[in-house]
Amino acid sequence: MVKHTYFLVLLIMAVHSANAQSSILDAGFRLQQTVNLYNENGIALSYSNKNLLPDRLYFGFSYATSRLGTAFSSNAIKQDNFLLSAAWYFRQYHVIRPFVRLNTGYFSADYGEAIFNVLPRSSALLSSDFGLCFQTGLPLKISTSLGYNFITGNGLSGPGTLFPVFYQLTLSWNIFDHTKLSHHRALPQKLKL
Repeated sequence: MVKHTYFLVLLIMAVHSANAQSSILDAGFRLQQTVNLYNENGIALSYSNKNLLPDRLYFGFSYATSRLGTAFSSNAIKQDNFLLSAAWYFRQYHVIRPFVRLNTGYFSADYGEAIFNVLPRSSALLSSDFGLCFQTGLPLKISTSLGYNFITGNGLSGPGTLFPVFYQLTLSWNIFDHTKLSHHRALPQKLKL
C-alpha cells in the first residue's frame, strides 16, 4: 500500500511538473574525437517530452562521420556512426547540468579498396558517456562529454578503427522554443549555478 501511495504521489508531481513546461527538441552539430584516431563530426537531435520527466529524460539520435572530419579531403578511412540514445540530465533549472547517456547503434567503415573487403567493416555499437551541459540564456545548449565504447575491434574481430574512448562537443538549439530572443535575456536570472 505504501509503495502504491508513493508511486501515486510521484505520478501526480510528474504530471504537475509536465504541465508547467513544453516539450524540448534540441537540434545541432556534434564534434567528436576518438582518442588516438579520427575526428568525426555530424548532427545530433535530442527530445524531451513534456509529459515524461520533462527536461530530465531525453531521447536522441546522432550521426557522426569521419567524412566530415579527418576523412574530409584525405585518404583516411570513411566511417559512419548512427546512434540512438537515452540520457538523464541532473540539476534542472541550473546553468551547469551533469548528464549520463546510454547509446546504441550501428558502425560502418568504408575502406575504399576491394583488397580490404576481407576485413570486418561494420559493428553494433553500445556506449555510454557522461558530461556537462551548459544552458545559456538563449535556447542554445553547449554540451561536452567523455564516452566509452563497450564494443570495439582489432581488425580481425570487429573493425580496427572502432576504438574505445571518445569525447565530444555538441552545440544545439531548442527548435520548439518560439519565444522572442528578448525574453531570454531574463532567463539567466531564473537559472541557478
